[in-house]
Amino acid sequence: MRLSIIIPSFNEAVNFKRGCLNQIVDYLRVHELPWQVILVDDGSTDGSNRLLARYCRQHHWLFIQNSHQGKVAAVKAGVLAAINPYILFTDFDQATPITEVAKLLPYIDKKFDIIIGSREIKGASRRKEPFYRHLMGKVFNYLVQFIALRGIYDTQCGFKIFKTSVAKNLFQSLKVYQPKTETYAFTGAFDVELLYLAKKKRLKIIEVPINWTHAATTRVNPIRDSLRMFWDVLKIKLIDLAGGYREI
Repeated sequence: MRLSIIIPSFNEAVNFKRGCLNQIVDYLRVHELPWQVILVDDGSTDGSNRLLARYCRQHHWLFIQNSHQGKVAAVKAGVLAAINPYILFTDFDQATPITEVAKLLPYIDKKFDIIIGSREIKGASRRKEPFYRHLMGKVFNYLVQFIALRGIYDTQCGFKIFKTSVAKNLFQSLKVYQPKTETYAFTGAFDVELLYLAKKKRLKIIEVPINWTHAATTRVNPIRDSLRMFWDVLKIKLIDLAGGYREI
């Protein structure tokens, strides 16, 4: 099965120099996979965009330069540029290594529309994560299930496969997460809105346990970002109750 891999990037100079992307290059070469790779830069200010543009040329990847609009805009740009039947979202830091895709691929043949790499179900592992971060993630997951998405235990892991046609439709249908100018690298809960819409469409979704290693970052403010994400989840539910997703 041919995939398009989408990698959003914002100020990733440190992770680039750590060689995170080399893991993807090596995996595709060893397994002789002619997959499309799309790297979308979200208006980086640390010079990484120039490094990434050159790296993409060397490896025949597609490089897209966005203005700074947040992760959802970067991922959406990649989705719209995807040419293969399925899309893999993966984070730049490879907290979930590209090798874990082998666990998700069999579910494509089982006709799932969305395959979620999950850190929360039996068989998954989380490494090097501070206790407070894990606790906050647990609380957020419980709130998401209570308010909006029963039965999905990890909405926020950045490792997911979507059927391309499904992803393009869902991203065009977002109400809360519209691209706009962001003043910091806010990731947000756009995954929740995507999956909420997918549930409304009765799409076939499965969670698959994966291995994940916490990657330390100074760009995330746990308190500020968690409060904003919680408010966004409430907005998703309120929009639905008001009929905002009626035409989805």
